[in-house]
Amino acid sequence: MKTAVIYFSYEGNCKLIAEQINASIPGDMVALQLEDAKTRKGMAKYLWGGRQVVLNRRPALKPYTFDSAAYDLLFIGTPVWAGSPAPALDTFLEQTRITGKQIALFCCCAGGKGKVFDKLRRSLSGNTFVGEMVFINPVKQDTGTLAATIRLWLEELSGQVVP
Repeated sequence: MKTAVIYFSYEGNCKLIAEQINASIPGDMVALQLEDAKTRKGMAKYLWGGRQVVLNRRPALKPYTFDSAAYDLLFIGTPVWAGSPAPALDTFLEQTRITGKQIALFCCCAGGKGKVFDKLRRSLSGNTFVGEMVFINPVKQDTGTLAATIRLWLEELSGQVVP
């Protein structure tokens, strides 16, 4: 079964999770990156990100290579921005046709997941969802505990994934 982990990470949280998933289930990784590489901090970050979500913006991405036909199982991860997936992931989903795949969703946040998974399931209709997981501030967690949490989640998923 060919696997890919697709993610957008603004502060390294989703990147950490994606790398740990890929270490347990080796496959390809697609790191989505904004063409606008300016790093925003503090309140400016929240205003900028929230504005993108509210105005339904689709930021330009740096070039990436991904052909969904080559994969059976996709892990798709995003930070939570204003209760939604990061607009970079929305850009990717609008540019990429993904159907007939098994998909596991994950998000990283400082609190609540909002409607992230509902919105992603709508954007990815025509696929089978095998699981979802919320990670709260993973870069601030103990690495051993985080790795154990991911391993348990992947074990649970193994019962849902059809070879």
